[in-house]
Amino acid sequence: MNTTAVVLQQLAVHQGGYAAQGGQLKISENTHSLADEWLQEALLSFCLKPFREEEQYGWSSTEAPLAQVVQDYFSQQIDFAASAQSLARHYHLVSQTANLKNGEILVLALSNLAFGDQTCAALGVFHSSQKEPFVRVHHNVGAVELEMTEGIDLRKPEKGMLFLDLPGGESPLVLVQETGLRKEEGSAWKNAFGQLQALPNSYHQTRETLDMCKLFIDKEVGEHFDTTRAEQGDMKLRSMEYFRHHDRFDLAEFGKEVLHHSELIDTFAQYKQQYEVARQVNVEEAFDIHPTAVQQQQKFFKSILKLDKNFHVYVHGRRDMIEKGYDEAKGKHFYKLYFDAEN
Repeated sequence: MNTTAVVLQQLAVHQGGYAAQGGQLKISENTHSLADEWLQEALLSFCLKPFREEEQYGWSSTEAPLAQVVQDYFSQQIDFAASAQSLARHYHLVSQTANLKNGEILVLALSNLAFGDQTCAALGVFHSSQKEPFVRVHHNVGAVELEMTEGIDLRKPEKGMLFLDLPGGESPLVLVQETGLRKEEGSAWKNAFGQLQALPNSYHQTRETLDMCKLFIDKEVGEHFDTTRAEQGDMKLRSMEYFRHHDRFDLAEFGKEVLHHSELIDTFAQYKQQYEVARQVNVEEAFDIHPTAVQQQQKFFKSILKLDKNFHVYVHGRRDMIEKGYDEAKGKHFYKLYFDAEN
């Protein structure tokens, strides 16, 4: 996200989290205007650059506590200091039952934020639980002294939400970032704390459908159909190729080009219904494919044959160049690979 013109108007820092494990809530009465331009630039880069404009969310309910606080702030019913304190208290309260770590809660009031072809005001809430050690150097007369301390590493953002007050928008648009979080903690940040749901745009539809395809091949195909790991890997490669070379997803077309067999196609349709109920999402049967989402998911569609603890074979294509067999004399399975040149 471009931070060139954005202005950090106010900053509040509180502490909270891990309430169930005895974590303490510490509310600061002060806010900071941050006249230091270098600190402003560092904080803006730390907080804003990890966001992707495609990662758009809205609230699952207009009664969600965060929705109330943010809407009251943008309508000027409460000021920034009260908004920041409410966000910190809500985070700490939710941490009584959800996996939300103890750490600093940074709340930022922003103006002139560029989003698409619009500019808007924004409110950001960020949480950092990781402290990094560093050495401060003090230059005194006749001596240089070292002091060991710790603080927030501004190269490693943890998790954040950005609420955008877009012109003409009925309610604030929410962007989410959760760098390197475990699935459980990321879910707690978005669901328990934020009570957010992904907006049904092409980015989320593409990402959700690719997740569903991978799980289907790993779980359903692997457990209920007589297929080898190599055949499952080939199916993953065909799935990714479909998304890379088509502008639009069509469920019926995908079944014919990727799954091939009628029984697999029918099972995939049934699995789609189960997936939607379990994940509480709606996967459309047709939508425009978002290239960024495809690029991000490619690493999860690598076909790897893990053979005991001895070999990992990466397969990038040409399933017909691999044969599987069984050596009765040695009592072991084997794969035979055909190739033209060794690079």
